[in-house]
Amino acid sequence: MVRPLLPVPGWMRGRGGQPEAYCHRAILDAIRYLVDNGIKWRAMPCDFPPWDRVYAFFRRWRDHLLVREFHDRLRDRVRQNAGRDVEPTAGVIDSQSVKADAVVGADSRGFDGGKLINGRKRHVVVDTLGLLLGVLVTAADTGDRAAAKALLARVAGTHHQLELVWADGCYTGSLIEHCLTAFALVLAIVKRSDDTRGFVVLPKRWIVERLFAHLMRSRRLVRDFERSTTSAEAMIMWSMSMIMTRRLARSRSARA
Repeated sequence: MVRPLLPVPGWMRGRGGQPEAYCHRAILDAIRYLVDNGIKWRAMPCDFPPWDRVYAFFRRWRDHLLVREFHDRLRDRVRQNAGRDVEPTAGVIDSQSVKADAVVGADSRGFDGGKLINGRKRHVVVDTLGLLLGVLVTAADTGDRAAAKALLARVAGTHHQLELVWADGCYTGSLIEHCLTAFALVLAIVKRSDDTRGFVVLPKRWIVERLFAHLMRSRRLVRDFERSTTSAEAMIMWSMSMIMTRRLARSRSARA
């Protein structure tokens, strides 16, 4: 189902290079097994290709941004199946702090005083369907506004029709004016009422919270085990690719 969306290797385009020894289907299944079950690379079951070949494939796709390309093609297909335009016009931004494993160095980890978590923070922007538009992984002590400037600059440069982004109260202040002047984005703050008691579903903000709930179902993402932030971002995209593949499968079975 996802074969037409896969990036084509250089040797298949006549640009030279050694042909790959293992089927892409087996490699993709191995990476998704790792993300879903939270195993170590060296604990890859023998039903898949050797772990070092799978990791080399993952690293090559990560370094050449092929993971993002594959993820974005899947997202476009899901939006088309839902009757939406490929390019979104509105999104939601939020962050999630997670604990970091011992392999995470001090240069990319920090302490989030609000959540009392020593680890990393995932900053994400999603569309109104809950599909990922952009992700940025930083140390947990990085401020939401500072990270939002870098993330929204990346997202606005990729999705030129994006006009409105909903956010919570952490993104107030000068960030609103900065988004309007630098990116032509309207940052709308959805606040929780002061007299509200208990759990209340807030408009638009529940969309990004649902994405975080989906990510936590992948055991590899319950805690940050990646040495580099680029690998952590790639793992999030692999998890979202599994979610979108299941959506496409359900829509195909419904049409059948």
